[in-house]
Amino acid sequence: MTQTALPAAPPTAPARTKSSRGVPVAVLAGLTLTALVVASIGLGARDISPAQVLDILLRPHGGGYDSDVLWSERIPRTLLGVAVGASLGASGLVMQALTVNPLADPGILGIEQGAALFVVLGILFLDFSGVGGYFWAAFAGSGVTFLVVYLIGTRRGAGSPAVGLVLAGVAVAAVMSSVITLLVVRDEAAFSHLRFWSVGQLTGRAGFLAEAAPFMLAGLLLVLPLGRTLNVLSLGDETALGLGVRVGRARLLCASVAVLLCAAATAAVGPVAFVGLVAAHCARLLVGADHRWSLPLSMVCGAALLVGADTAGRLVVDHGEIQVSVMTALVGTPFFLWLARRGDSVRV
Repeated sequence: MTQTALPAAPPTAPARTKSSRGVPVAVLAGLTLTALVVASIGLGARDISPAQVLDILLRPHGGGYDSDVLWSERIPRTLLGVAVGASLGASGLVMQALTVNPLADPGILGIEQGAALFVVLGILFLDFSGVGGYFWAAFAGSGVTFLVVYLIGTRRGAGSPAVGLVLAGVAVAAVMSSVITLLVVRDEAAFSHLRFWSVGQLTGRAGFLAEAAPFMLAGLLLVLPLGRTLNVLSLGDETALGLGVRVGRARLLCASVAVLLCAAATAAVGPVAFVGLVAAHCARLLVGADHRWSLPLSMVCGAALLVGADTAGRLVVDHGEIQVSVMTALVGTPFFLWLARRGDSVRV
């Protein structure tokens, strides 16, 4: 007896077994982020009661020290954390999709070290100061580093692209870190600027919000419509060409937006690793491989992770705080090791 082959699934989308959960998951993620934002505004080294916080928010011009703390520090800091977390989350997901590598992340691939190196060069030779100058240096460094790592990690004979890209990223980051040390070891002024910028933190960065926000907002608006393009690219170059997609142009556009997001976030708060890695995987675990759902959800997950980590860093130490980059590393390092042990079982 002959068997009739079942019709193939439509070629334009990966498996969507979890996509039906997209709306409730998005609502739950949004509520979680809202709760973390409220906690970030209300909690800190200075005790301000919920009633006082509400009164200050309803009467922004009421004056007083507590009002200054909220409006000049906590609220801008929280908004900056949301923007940076969303940018790193989206950047991480796009990089993983383009490289077909579940371990890809702006920090793991060495992009943040590349941004740091170019910031140092800008400080030393172009007298850069402030996030405006840092941004262009970080953007150039991010783009050049991503290109170098991609070319090295995907060359013929490099083995598995997933492993090759990670190894290339680690090697390039180590070289750039050494160069940075050589450049700043004899220049106290450059070292002072770099020390302030290179520690990934939201402390004292509230003033950067107005300068960095337009770049991050532009990147987030550009990346949102790319979900369908990433779905098609994930099917392979031949299939994408058959569906009418110009693969080279599409990859360049997606990579440029990812680098823009990473550069803007890194320029504003310094290197913060693992946010893109954790946020991208959390999004896919919740809604599946369809990038039309996982891409916006990765933004929410990244923002929630960064704001939650920053709030926790303010509370775990009496009369002080732990930088947000340290807190995200505490979460991201075991998560990275877990993913590495899973290997190819993680679908991108």
